Amino acid sequence: MQKQENDSKSLSGRREFLKSAGALAAGLYLANTAPAAVAQSSAKPEALALNGGPKAVTTPVRNGTRWPLYGADEEKEVVALLRSPNYGPIKEFENAWAEYNQTPLCKAHCNGTSALTSMWFALDLPPKSEVLVPNLSTWFPVVPMRFFDYVPVFVDVNPKTLNLDVEDCKRRLTKNTRAILAVHWFGLPCDMDHIGDFAQEHGLEVLEDCSHAHGALFQGKHIGTLGRMSGFSLQGSKPLPALEGGMGMYKNQRDYERAVAYGNYDLPATFPEDSPYRKYQSTAFGSKLRMHPVAAILAKNQLKHLDEHNATSISQTNRLNERLAQLPGLSVSPQRPDVKRVYYSSNILFLDAAKAGMSREACVKALQAEGVPATTFFSDPKYAWRPLHTYPVFQESTWWRHPPVLPDKTPGCDEANRTMIYLPRFTLEAPDLLDQYIKAFEKVWAHRKELA
Repeated sequence: MQKQENDSKSLSGRREFLKSAGALAAGLYLANTAPAAVAQSSAKPEALALNGGPKAVTTPVRNGTRWPLYGADEEKEVVALLRSPNYGPIKEFENAWAEYNQTPLCKAHCNGTSALTSMWFALDLPPKSEVLVPNLSTWFPVVPMRFFDYVPVFVDVNPKTLNLDVEDCKRRLTKNTRAILAVHWFGLPCDMDHIGDFAQEHGLEVLEDCSHAHGALFQGKHIGTLGRMSGFSLQGSKPLPALEGGMGMYKNQRDYERAVAYGNYDLPATFPEDSPYRKYQSTAFGSKLRMHPVAAILAKNQLKHLDEHNATSISQTNRLNERLAQLPGLSVSPQRPDVKRVYYSSNILFLDAAKAGMSREACVKALQAEGVPATTFFSDPKYAWRPLHTYPVFQESTWWRHPPVLPDKTPGCDEANRTMIYLPRFTLEAPDLLDQYIKAFEKVWAHRKELA
């Protein structure tokens, strides 16, 4: 008991130290000085790299962000497959996935989009059924709805979590609403209890897109096991990378059979004798969505290390964010105590320009000069997360027998896109690089008046 009290006091003291140290360093940053020297108010902050000063980040960024991390196990099994080609690795991966998630019904796919498309086919709703979807998301789970005459209804997001806003769901509800899609954006689980309560009250089906959240937990349960069905992408940037691949999970046998029959002509004969889809052996329904066995090998071996890799990413990111969140105007997504989030691709910060005393553009430009690969967009400008409803495919009636429902305003999406700063995700232990990131941010904050 005494040890627990001491540990608690130590943690509290460390947080207070970080808070005060971060504020002090931001207001009065000095390069290459001992902590005692920082208190000398007469000293001048080190010049920004923008203005000819030395860069704060000198360690190669790849030292902490390299991904994916394949090794000898993957190489050995891939070589063995090339010498003796077969599809056995697919079933091996499905068995390992089922054991990890404690769910017996799952199916590997050639990519995440095919897993999500099969999910919509399995849902089997009548034409014109409306599905509530987050507007700040990817097209992958939404465009395929047009194949089944579903109507996507675009819902705003919480600008701090980037996840679907249940209050806006209530405003978008109509007599045709049949389902709601929870997308666990950048590894942060949605509020599945609130979504579940809303869905139960209105008789809606809950589906999950978990393409960013492999290994994340909500109230002790794996993301992907909370809705009726779910889909995962295993593309090479994802927390579980197979270069290309997908996975679907199902709670009931009929959903599983229907989803599998959509893209697997060779599997209906494996269904129970009373299955209405057993007779479609050899033809299925016109798609062929089987996972490549090389992808299955990569995915199976990466699954063995998923929790370990996630833990490394979480610990590094938390250490960085705990310090950065002490800087005026800079914040991170709030996280519920009953949630274990993971990180996909990026570590997202939010900048309140008024509180920071400088614009996001000026801040990012200064950080980039210091060697921090910060951006105001995701990965590449052409992939900026503009609201989905603004893309031509959703605005042109040519592609829809029953057109999407488009919102007239999206304040949550707009605020998020106005305030987000993307940093690369840490995938490896890199304390030197992490400390240099902190140094760069605190250096920029020390000069924020001139950056204004």
